[in-house]
Amino acid sequence: MRPDEVNPSGEIFAATHLIHHVYSSTRSNDRRVAVPKFTQHVVDTIGPATDDPATDDRTRAMIGVRFMNSIGQASTPITNEGLRICDVLGLESLVDEIAHRHASESGSPTSSSILVPFWSLNAPFREWGSKPVANAVFDFWQASSNGKYDFQDADNQTDNNLRGKFRTNEKGKYWFYYLKPTAYSLPTDGPAGVLLKLLDRHPFRPAHFHLMISHDSYIPVTTQIFPSDDQYLTTDTVFAVKDDLVVDFLPFEGERRRR
Repeated sequence: MRPDEVNPSGEIFAATHLIHHVYSSTRSNDRRVAVPKFTQHVVDTIGPATDDPATDDRTRAMIGVRFMNSIGQASTPITNEGLRICDVLGLESLVDEIAHRHASESGSPTSSSILVPFWSLNAPFREWGSKPVANAVFDFWQASSNGKYDFQDADNQTDNNLRGKFRTNEKGKYWFYYLKPTAYSLPTDGPAGVLLKLLDRHPFRPAHFHLMISHDSYIPVTTQIFPSDDQYLTTDTVFAVKDDLVVDFLPFEGERRRR
């Protein structure tokens, strides 16, 4: 089947009509709706540029193709450049906001925040170091003071450094030691760095640590906590800061082991 058979008028971008027609028979409703919409957004973006008679159609279109290709080339088993692009464009934060809105329909739970690519499935349980929930799993992780997570910094950090799973006690209490978090830059040696530079944006994330809390009887929450004195709170490069996640970090008195 050709584009002109689906769209006899022969209007520009007739191929998109063929794409919609082909995907109309897809069994998965999600894919049947999502893929044509994604394609249409791409066409709507490229179309106005290529309609410009002063612009070489193929050259303008191929800039986007080459950029998408570079995302794949920059990705490795430990570097997900595609996810990083989604982060700096705000797409992951948008998805998080939609999911949180649904979870909040019956109350006012703690705000969620994006997972980002530094969570580890293999974080070990650690010894013990609003309304309490007993026996909840408390998954914590953060970057080191040099702004890197353990698997970004194998020469200086051991596996699962500054990561741990804890379980709340029968009163819903938990305690452990951690480093006061510091701000850090996203890696800028790939397409995400190129994109940020083109948009005149900095690559920094405000200081934060990550929490993932789960319990069989409750909806899990993945979130981040930010110190109130951080300079990047209003310009987080991945748009993850929410007002109720910003807190004052106060000194802990009377404990020699505090850091």
